[in-house]
Amino acid sequence: MKNLIFLIFLVSVNSFSQKNLEQLLKKYNTESVPYISISELQKEKPFDSAQGNGIIILDARESKEFKVSHLKNAICVGYDLFNLKNTLAKLPKGKNTKIVVYCSLGIRSEDIAEKLQKEGFTNIFNLYGGIFEWKNQGNTIVNLQNNPTEKVHAFNKEWSKWLHKGEKIYE
Repeated sequence: MKNLIFLIFLVSVNSFSQKNLEQLLKKYNTESVPYISISELQKEKPFDSAQGNGIIILDARESKEFKVSHLKNAICVGYDLFNLKNTLAKLPKGKNTKIVVYCSLGIRSEDIAEKLQKEGFTNIFNLYGGIFEWKNQGNTIVNLQNNPTEKVHAFNKEWSKWLHKGEKIYE
């Protein structure tokens, strides 16, 4: 009986958390960039420049956040210091390449993805829940040496409440 009660508690907490995340994203995002779910992203293969296929992952967090941890194969493009010209130089010439942009939760990433859409990229997505949700669902993140880590830059105390797994780092 205790196990059943605990299971119901976990399901309701997870549903409540998801509902709150949905509300948060609706508050800050216009949804001009379609979301991609964690499970959908997991099915994708990383970009292979030799074959010209696969998915490109862009990290729209600041360099100090990226240095703590990031999704494997992600390219740091930043937010405050985002440079469109430098970012375009890192991308393949074809504007139909599948690109996923993420940040902590999916708010800053929408802004960066919109800039790429304005440049003509047509196959661009915003990772729903960002690196926080990626980690919350038990997925691996890596450090600069490409080694798995539990550390996640939590952005600030207010936003860190959305990170439930991993070690919160602030600087």
